[in-house]
Amino acid sequence: MEYNENGIPMEPEYFGPFWKYIQDQKVTDIDYNGRQLWITDVENERYPVKSGGITDKFVEQFSHRIANEVSKPFNRKNPLLEAETDTLRISIVHESVAVSGRSICIRKSLPKVRLTVDGALREEFCHPSVLALLVNCVLAKMNLVFCGEPGCGKTECAKFFSQFIPEHERVITIEDNPEWHYSRINQGKDCVELRIRGSFDYTAAIKTCLRQNPAWIMLSEARSVEVKSLLECWSTGIRGFTTLHTDDVRKIPDRILNMMESRYDANRLENDVYSYVDVGILLRRKRREDGRIYRYIDQVCFFTREKGKNEIYLLVRDGEMEKEEIPDSVSMRMEKYGIIQPFISRELGCFSQLEKAGVYNGRK
Repeated sequence: MEYNENGIPMEPEYFGPFWKYIQDQKVTDIDYNGRQLWITDVENERYPVKSGGITDKFVEQFSHRIANEVSKPFNRKNPLLEAETDTLRISIVHESVAVSGRSICIRKSLPKVRLTVDGALREEFCHPSVLALLVNCVLAKMNLVFCGEPGCGKTECAKFFSQFIPEHERVITIEDNPEWHYSRINQGKDCVELRIRGSFDYTAAIKTCLRQNPAWIMLSEARSVEVKSLLECWSTGIRGFTTLHTDDVRKIPDRILNMMESRYDANRLENDVYSYVDVGILLRRKRREDGRIYRYIDQVCFFTREKGKNEIYLLVRDGEMEKEEIPDSVSMRMEKYGIIQPFISRELGCFSQLEKAGVYNGRK
C-alpha cells in the first residue's frame, strides 16, 4: 500500500468513489457539496456527476479517516478539516456550518506542466511574440508576478516559465501546499523545496532562504506581511516568481503596499515595488462561442523606476499587443544577458516550424 508523508494511503479502498477521479489525469478538482458531486477538468469544464456513488455513510467514514491520519479533531467546535498528499489538497467542512451538507473539496496538483509551447500557441494562450518576450524576461533574471482570479491558471503559467531557469541556478520554492513540484518537473536542476508549517511561516521561510544560497525564490502566493521580506530579498539580487490575487496588473503595486505591516512600511517601500518587481502578468478565463472555457494571458506590463519616477508600461491589454517596443531600461537589462531581440527567443524552437507553415508571421 502506498502512503504519502501524512500517512494517507493512496489506495482505492481509502478514497472510495473519489478514486477514479483521482486517477484520471484530466480531472483537476473533485467537489462534493453535500448532495451532488461536481468535477472540473483540464479544459476548465465543470460538470455534475449524476451517479457519484457517494453516501452519507461513506462521507462520514472518509472524514473520520482523514481526521485520524492527520491527528486533527473534526466536529462542531472544529468544523474545518484540511489535509494534503504529494498531489492532493483535501478540505472538508462540517455540516454544522455547511448547512447544505458536509462539503468535501479535493484539488489535484500533479507534478507536470500542462501548458506547452505548442499548446499555448495553438490555443491562443498568448501572442507568440509575448511568449518569447516572457521567456527572455526569465533569461534576463527578472522578477515576475502572476495575477488573476482563483482558478485562472496563475500557478500553471508560473510553472511553465520556471522551466526556462538555467539548471545551474538554485531555485528555492516556498509553499504551504504542494503545487510547484519544481524538482520533479525539472529533474536534475538545483532546487530546495520549503514547506510552511506551524511557526515556520512565509516570512521565516523567506529569511531562511537567504542562508541557502538561492538564485531564485518561487513563493506560491504573496498574501500578507511576508511581501515585505520578499521585496527585501529581491533587493539583494535574488530573483523570483510569485502569484497574487488582483484583476489588473496596474493594481499590483497598490495590492503589495496594502499587504504591508504598517503605513510607514508602505510609504517607505513604494519605490522598491517599482524597482524590484519587474513584470506583471494577468491571467483570465473566457468561454468560447462553442461553449469551451480557455485560459489566456490578458495583460502584461513592466514596472520601472527611472530618474525618480515610478511608471507602469502596459504592453498587452485584452490579450492584444498594444506596443511593439519595451522600455529602454528593460532593453538594457536584456542586452546585458545577450538578448538583442526581445520578441524572439532561441529557447522556442517551434517558432521556425510555425513560420514555415504560415502560422506565425510575427503578428496576430
